Amino acid sequence: MLDFIKEIPTQFWVIASTVVVVFMGVTAMLVRAKSAKKPATVKKIMIPPIAMSSGALMYVFPYFRLPIEHLMLTVIVGVLCSLILIKTSKFEIIEHDIYLKPSKAFIFVLVGLLIFRTVAKVYLGGTIHLGELGGIFFLLAFSMLLPWRLAMLVQFKKLEKQLKLA
Repeated sequence: MLDFIKEIPTQFWVIASTVVVVFMGVTAMLVRAKSAKKPATVKKIMIPPIAMSSGALMYVFPYFRLPIEHLMLTVIVGVLCSLILIKTSKFEIIEHDIYLKPSKAFIFVLVGLLIFRTVAKVYLGGTIHLGELGGIFFLLAFSMLLPWRLAMLVQFKKLEKQLKLA
């Protein structure tokens, strides 16, 4: 059915996916900078992990599935990375609204992950096929995003309660 895809060189897929990931990273930074100018809401905090969760449908296809040891290691690394974002993400109350303080760590973590992803793809591309690498990177991102956003939600709700009491 899609035999022509198999004829496209692997280097093309590595370069193309890297360009797409860099574009998505830059977009994430711009969206984050823009959203910091508006008050936070539960919806704005929780939409990213909910929207991203649909990407897990990739695991329906065997090409993207991970062995259990890769799955566990990826989730652990993602959760550990989320701790940096959790520690550096703080909300503040400005004129009866709750705003997320922009964190410089977000940019460093995002750029670091982009560099790590590119280097890992080049070095691991020969031993782990691209589908599995895609599954690993998706799971890494989701394992980082979900705990971070849940921690943000808890912090937001505490401040929201303080506002209602004040």
